[in-house]
Amino acid sequence: MNNSTFSKLASFIQEYIYLHNWTELRPVQIAACEVIFNTDAHLLVAASTAAGKTEAAFLPVLTLLQENPATTISVLYISPIKALINDQFARLNDLLKTADIPVCSWHGDVGQSHKNKLLKNPQGILQITPESLESLLINKQQELIKLFGDLRFIIIDEIHAFMGSERGCQIICQLQRLAKFTKTQPRRIGLSATLGDYSMAEEWLSSGTDKQVITPKIEAGNRQIKLAIEHFFINKDVETSDYEQYIFNITKSRKCLIFANNRTQTESIISSLRQIAKTAGFPDIYHVHHGSISASLRQAAENAMREPHTPAVTAATLTLELGIDIGHLERVIQLESPLSVASFLQRLGRSGRRGESADMRFICAEEKPLAETSLAEQIPWQLLQSIAIIQLYLEERWIEPIQPIKYPLSLLYHQTMSILAARGAVSPAALAQQIFSLSPFTNISQSDYKLLLNYLIDINHIQKTEHGKLIIGLAGEKIVNKFQFYAVFADNQEYVVKQNGTEIGSIVTPPSVGNQFSLAGRSWEVLEVDFKKKAIFVKQVEGKASIYWRGGSGNIHTKILQRMRQVLLEDTEYSYLQKNAQSRLQEVRKLTQKAGLDKQNIIQLEKNKCCIFPWMGTVAYRTLERLLNCFCRESLEISSIGGTNPYYLTLKLGKDKFSSVYPEIASLCEQRITAEHLVSHAEAPELQKYDQFIPHELLRKAFVNDYLDMEEMRRLVSLQIKMNE
Repeated sequence: MNNSTFSKLASFIQEYIYLHNWTELRPVQIAACEVIFNTDAHLLVAASTAAGKTEAAFLPVLTLLQENPATTISVLYISPIKALINDQFARLNDLLKTADIPVCSWHGDVGQSHKNKLLKNPQGILQITPESLESLLINKQQELIKLFGDLRFIIIDEIHAFMGSERGCQIICQLQRLAKFTKTQPRRIGLSATLGDYSMAEEWLSSGTDKQVITPKIEAGNRQIKLAIEHFFINKDVETSDYEQYIFNITKSRKCLIFANNRTQTESIISSLRQIAKTAGFPDIYHVHHGSISASLRQAAENAMREPHTPAVTAATLTLELGIDIGHLERVIQLESPLSVASFLQRLGRSGRRGESADMRFICAEEKPLAETSLAEQIPWQLLQSIAIIQLYLEERWIEPIQPIKYPLSLLYHQTMSILAARGAVSPAALAQQIFSLSPFTNISQSDYKLLLNYLIDINHIQKTEHGKLIIGLAGEKIVNKFQFYAVFADNQEYVVKQNGTEIGSIVTPPSVGNQFSLAGRSWEVLEVDFKKKAIFVKQVEGKASIYWRGGSGNIHTKILQRMRQVLLEDTEYSYLQKNAQSRLQEVRKLTQKAGLDKQNIIQLEKNKCCIFPWMGTVAYRTLERLLNCFCRESLEISSIGGTNPYYLTLKLGKDKFSSVYPEIASLCEQRITAEHLVSHAEAPELQKYDQFIPHELLRKAFVNDYLDMEEMRRLVSLQIKMNE
């Protein structure tokens, strides 16, 4: 290996590279070294999965630390999930075997003795989640300078998982609070494989600092991709459906990861595959990996996936979407469509890591529509969405831009209480000054914050002392003193499921004694429920049981819906469609053409009923739905509004009102109606964890600004008018 970058690396890193038979540094690693060695800027490493991003961050950083050791923790590595920390911990320890730079993991599963060791002698690299960092800021306020006084670098992994969320805003608040306390301004390094708009990521990464962000342009390698989409009609009357058998066949004796969009699907498919394998005399190689599975069983799944030359099949939600190294993966299976192009790329990137082709199979399933079923319900939406997502990437390399939150009110409550918990009594002016210095709260006005503080005093979450200072009130203590407070995302209080003292996982609603349910891909019978301790005691049983989690759904971008319309209306044949999928697409294209969906977006159904196909993303669809509800109930004599966001809307109209629907919507879009007009004074949508403690006036303001988009909806209606003229 002969290049100037290699010669600049610390000797222990050079030795590591030789021992691991690296033939060269990757382009992303050379580019990152140039930025870290030659500038004082922040760094955004945006490169494909398995491009060597982790090493790109750590090789130059560790070299600088070896040359000039820090007197405290020198690197803060922030990860979205504990599993990624555990994975990186092993990799870093291997790299640092011969260096005098310790690595410490800090999260809920790490023993207190390890944490105490770091507190006693804070050195090296600290790997942490945002929740554990929040705990440190509150509970170790007096030790922050001792811990972080000489902090040099902050590495944030998988930054796309944080941006556009309250959790991402929380990290920015934490880093600004820490910098204010320690009077240091560490350099930030962000890592991601799925960013569409680098400028948004750069803005997020540099929030609250005066340093620029450099994003090296990395030439993407010519990566080979194998894609396939197949479609099935589900037959519930048979024990093993063609759908389940197909998945068994394409994963049999392989190393495969199955991605599902909710926990219920992961449980169901693994339970089915295990049954098929048992009947066919194949070994049990099946695992489940999601947030309600116990840590030990998740670890067992990860270990099985890493074991070389041994088949293993794991069904997961987004817990395995992020960059955990699970070794040589032969194939990725996607059940239904992912919500975004970004998610598709993240999941695709789990395979083909050793110079081989990335192999991903989409499998879409639906119940066979009856002859009398409405047009909208006869359209295979998941199939269309899968094709649209693939085409947007193949044709344009397009990835969704991440929208920042304008009014993170739940986080505003959280950070207010966190600052008071850490500092004790604070004057209202000092508290407001600290809150307004945090960049996520740029859009919060002084009157907004005053309204919140007065409300929190009224509900006893905050108290005013006789000296006019603010402290946490009795009701607030009940919130802040629980470990769940550190997280800004909602946490379901689930029941722990145990078999002979071994934890299997957890579920939200306990079934009755004697009933059966599925968890970790196996079936269990309830022996006892301890409601006080929130524990369910079970025994394993044969057969297939069911379980249901309410899955949260994210936003689908308008561009995906527009591309879905194109898929429906164009004649293009897609080479990756398998026989059933091709047949289903041809069938639905004929159906929609016959219905006239190529010429209009509003179709009359049976008497006094119509269906609107808006081809809008989740937010614009929500806005249109509210516009109809608020302004068209009387004029169109609407008695009910139904549909599925963001695919279609159904309206039950007054007699002879169908012809007025389109002109009415077009007319409303030309009027000076704002998003505020679409939210009633009686409403106060509580959508985030701490929204229940926010004044209703502010909740309405947040909903208007972050959950509705009148301009986007107007633009799309106008576009459709032109297309239909």
